[in-house]
Amino acid sequence: MPAPLKLVDTSPELPEAADAVVIGGGIVGVFAAYYLARRGMKVALVEKGRIGAEQSSRNWGWCRQQNRDAREMPMATKSLDLWERFAAESGEDTGFRRCGLLYLSNSEEELAGWARWRDFARTVGVTTHMLDSAQATERGRSTGKPWKGGVFSPTDGTADPASAAPAVARAILKLGGTVHQSCAARGIETEGGPLSGVVTEHGTIRTKTAVLAGGAWASSFCRQLGIRFPQAAIRSSILAVSPGAIGLPDALHTAAVSVTRRADGGYTLAISGRGRVDPTPQQLRFSPQFLPMFVKRWRSLAPGGLEGFRSGHETLARWRLDAPTPMERMRILDPAVDKATIRLTHSRALDLLPPLKNTSIAAAWAGYIDSTPDGVPGIGEIAAVPGFILAAGFSGHGFGIGPGAGHLIADIVTGNEPIVDPRPYHPDRFRKSAWGKVADF
Repeated sequence: MPAPLKLVDTSPELPEAADAVVIGGGIVGVFAAYYLARRGMKVALVEKGRIGAEQSSRNWGWCRQQNRDAREMPMATKSLDLWERFAAESGEDTGFRRCGLLYLSNSEEELAGWARWRDFARTVGVTTHMLDSAQATERGRSTGKPWKGGVFSPTDGTADPASAAPAVARAILKLGGTVHQSCAARGIETEGGPLSGVVTEHGTIRTKTAVLAGGAWASSFCRQLGIRFPQAAIRSSILAVSPGAIGLPDALHTAAVSVTRRADGGYTLAISGRGRVDPTPQQLRFSPQFLPMFVKRWRSLAPGGLEGFRSGHETLARWRLDAPTPMERMRILDPAVDKATIRLTHSRALDLLPPLKNTSIAAAWAGYIDSTPDGVPGIGEIAAVPGFILAAGFSGHGFGIGPGAGHLIADIVTGNEPIVDPRPYHPDRFRKSAWGKVADF
């Protein structure tokens, strides 16, 4: 079933021209459009389904620095400030708050890894507190269990996946931008090399700049343009329980299960890293680059079924610009829930946090987490198509760093001083194959 999501109004008419067109209405796409609109650009945001309906509403809602890859850390830190600033700037509520994130463990190896990350965090000005056994047991008192240790990251927080992307879309409308739902972008047009327009199912928008923030659909879209972007999606299943549990942390991670307080007072429950690998033609194409990641995560990943083939987001097919595309046949990726994972997650959560026994399962859903081989997104202009900027492959981290990614994209488009160093994110790093050879885009 779809995850809970607030509705957004659609602009009545598609513009004939725009300064920039953003393709994809997830959290990265809406923030890119928002920051472009704030700079006075005429922006059109096109979304094949509904704003925020795919992974942007199906995640935990964590906005964290804790345990980030070093390359993502600057963007994560900037994003926390931007989450806060957005509410003051726009008057819209994303549900963001710095509630702090709590990690508990009884594994010496895991605690040692967190301690090493804490030492790194100090070098970049990020505060995170290692907890000894007594401190961890006290902070985790709602579990009723003793803990060897833990981490508390006080400046991290959460936002509401059901309302965040819609809130940003409303802010775009206030700034004079347009938002077009049920409007798939089929491809682009060029003139002498540079981009000259975005072709949608409802007409062509003349523009010199297009941002592809297409989530799990990005690689297949790039393939239409002769751009090679390695991407593989993992099907993840989570659930929400009703309000009724008292005294739980706002956000808690353990190896067994993680829980997050929702805006309605209920909780989202999930097992970190657990998912199904649904084989697709695209996964087979990029398998040499993803094999190391799959091997490393073999304990948490399991073979899936035919969901990926049916969904069509990882197709190798070529489509025409004057006929319906796979994106119009599958407006919203809403894959089948892995019922075994839901049962296991709920059982673990009840065992970990007895107060959850006062709740009931309110909903369960699945989503496709689009990943890159190194787990870091690809953000940058594609040299072969001047004016075409890719922003995808956020590897399950996109929600939290959405504001920073959107700001960086706007910096790239406008030529402003970038909010963070853009070089670690550029898609050119994927041009080398698994054997070190340069692959043609």
